[in-house]
Amino acid sequence: MLAVHFGAGNIGRGFIGALLYQANYHTTFVDVNDAVIQELNEKQQYNVVLAAENSEQLTVKNVSGINSVTNPDQVIQAIVEADIVTTAVGPNILPVISGLIAKGLRERVKVNPQPLNLIACENMVGGSALLKEKIVENLTEEELASFNNLFGFPNAAVDRIVPNQVNDDLLEVSVEPYYEWVVEEPAIKGEKPAIDGVTYVTDLTPYIERKLFTVNTGHTIPAYIGRYMGYETINDAMKDQTVQKIIKGALSESGEALIQTYDFNREEHQAYVNKIIQRFMNPHISDEVTRVGRGPIRKLGPQDRLIRPASLYMKVADKPATYLAKTIAAALEYINEQDEEAVKLQQMIAENGYRKTLQTVSGLDDEAPLIEVVLKELNEIKELKG
Repeated sequence: MLAVHFGAGNIGRGFIGALLYQANYHTTFVDVNDAVIQELNEKQQYNVVLAAENSEQLTVKNVSGINSVTNPDQVIQAIVEADIVTTAVGPNILPVISGLIAKGLRERVKVNPQPLNLIACENMVGGSALLKEKIVENLTEEELASFNNLFGFPNAAVDRIVPNQVNDDLLEVSVEPYYEWVVEEPAIKGEKPAIDGVTYVTDLTPYIERKLFTVNTGHTIPAYIGRYMGYETINDAMKDQTVQKIIKGALSESGEALIQTYDFNREEHQAYVNKIIQRFMNPHISDEVTRVGRGPIRKLGPQDRLIRPASLYMKVADKPATYLAKTIAAALEYINEQDEEAVKLQQMIAENGYRKTLQTVSGLDDEAPLIEVVLKELNEIKELKG
């Protein structure tokens, strides 16, 4: 069986590629990094190291690579022959690769009548739907009917922490032991791919928001609060009892929003929260707070990891989202001269003040009660600096 995977970075190799190998696929990685592609073709294998006390190692074999810039025709042919197509390129790159994928699917329709599923494994809501939308822009009306019959674009929720790393072996990648890959089954065309480690569900939305409101929300706390308090790494921040108190409070708020919205079992969800907090405390996968906190404007968006759970909590619980608001306040105070969004955010605050800036980036109405809670916490967090 052949898998074509776009994105030969650490997530692609350390997460998706590893599971595809264990499911007996030959994985052809598509990327623009020629050094990585050449290495994949020369070695045809790489090591995945589990970042834990008792480190284990998996050798991923049956791999190859194609440079999509220099050999687009090879990518097209690979899509023609593929049994599954996956991506881990980042949300902003999905539109970039959509044209080449459209060409591959167009050729496939001519010679291969087998259904094909394309799964975007991105840290976003609706990644596969976005990929389909961008591919469809390249199609004619006549092509659209056959495409809809043959090609499935099931959305997915993925979760595995892959820390920033530099290894002597270009292909080796270190990942945390924990992972989750959830795929919406109704959108599958033909037989669902038999990949051990993938959980198929009827409705993906609760799982996407559970991950977003717990993992992504939780990670911002040692990032933004930790940066505000002067810590450089997630691990150092997580050792601080104040950070511990805030993360437990924030995930209690986001958890209540999830439980009341999607009817998650309260005890099971608390166990999930506890596991997430332990993951952040793993010293073998600690990241810099600046890497986790990068892009604060996006992270303060209306549907993202801070504003949405805070707003939802205040709606369902009818209480102020104190701990989430504290994290939002720290995000507004996030300073990093190497982060374009952080610089822009501070410029907006300097020109328009906190209230107007928060409204602009969050999409909150001027009357939204969350705004007042955040403005209050902007004063409260000053004591965190001591």
